[in-house]
Amino acid sequence: MTNPPVFPPPAQGKYQVRFDVGVDGLARIGQADVVVWVDALGTSGAGVDVAAVAPGAAVVGATLRSRAATARWILEHQVALGRRVSISVVAATDGGVFSATDVLAAGAVIDALSTLGIDFTSPEAAVACAAFSGLSGAVAHLYTASVAGQELVASGTVTAEELRALARLDAESETVVLRLPSA
Repeated sequence: MTNPPVFPPPAQGKYQVRFDVGVDGLARIGQADVVVWVDALGTSGAGVDVAAVAPGAAVVGATLRSRAATARWILEHQVALGRRVSISVVAATDGGVFSATDVLAAGAVIDALSTLGIDFTSPEAAVACAAFSGLSGAVAHLYTASVAGQELVASGTVTAEELRALARLDAESETVVLRLPSA
């Protein structure tokens, strides 16, 4: 006889770093100390509803450009609290449609966390991280060739060069804090 899991499996709660996609994914794994909303191209129509996240949680936004800054902010937050924090990384997606760019950027955030020693990841987070790690040399191309990238270029919203700029790793040193944790 096996014991039932302490945490509901979809919440990935036994892991420090979790991963899911979209608003539904946020509902599944959003009860964490830190929620990282990853909208790689800034096109997610839904955005993150910070009111839907537990009141005590910090909510930060991240992209490929800010992944290292975001990971450092999370590590500093963990040190300030004096305990291990739980982290939910959510790829925004647009309308629940798979987004290669959001998954790559989320994997990049998870990779940056791992580099800092925050690496007790759920299998879902490990897969997103491996996707980024395995494809990191082709990220700019993948941004321009993805469905989302092609749609943005075709609509005239952005140019291919602007998409490549969005794919520059660690080009920003500031973390986008959408909500600080309440005391």
